[in-house]
Amino acid sequence: MSDAVRVAGTADRARIAALLARAFSDDPAIAYLFPDAVKREKRLPRLFATLFDGDALGGMRLITPAGEAATLWRGPGQSQTGLLGLLPQAWPILRTFGFGLGRGLAVSQAIDAHLPPTPHWYLHIAGCDPAAQGKGLGGAAIRSGLARIAGSGLPTYLETANPKNLGLYQALGFAVTDTWEVPRGGPRFWSLLRA
Repeated sequence: MSDAVRVAGTADRARIAALLARAFSDDPAIAYLFPDAVKREKRLPRLFATLFDGDALGGMRLITPAGEAATLWRGPGQSQTGLLGLLPQAWPILRTFGFGLGRGLAVSQAIDAHLPPTPHWYLHIAGCDPAAQGKGLGGAAIRSGLARIAGSGLPTYLETANPKNLGLYQALGFAVTDTWEVPRGGPRFWSLLRA
């Protein structure tokens, strides 16, 4: 299945944004960012479309053949978002977060603060449509990305706010390196690294 995963292009943007919105609808970090479930459902496709665009340069975007799972990767030196990195996407970000922009910046800054200081690949987003979960499609999308970057000799980093994801990531060779919380009542995250 990993061999059939392909690089996603601009034509896949809406499909990937919609599937990631469904995949992350009950994620603890997303619930913190968008506490109102109605607003969350409306704004998540916009958020993931913005992230899809942002990960185009210096990264990799992958999708399974029928579009059930997708991964967004950032290449070495591209992990940090930072305020300057947000400027080109300022209007879409403001439209997405509205009055919740402070929570969005708090999560972004906390993530940036926990990134490894050495060169690495960053598995920024990995998601599988809930209707297709349990079939190995999310794992296939991740394995395909890992195979594509295997020759780099660099570790791969990710973080998750959902403890249900830890078993999958550990089965793929990731190890928990840290656990931390976003300040002022934010969600708990686990940092994972694959050598």
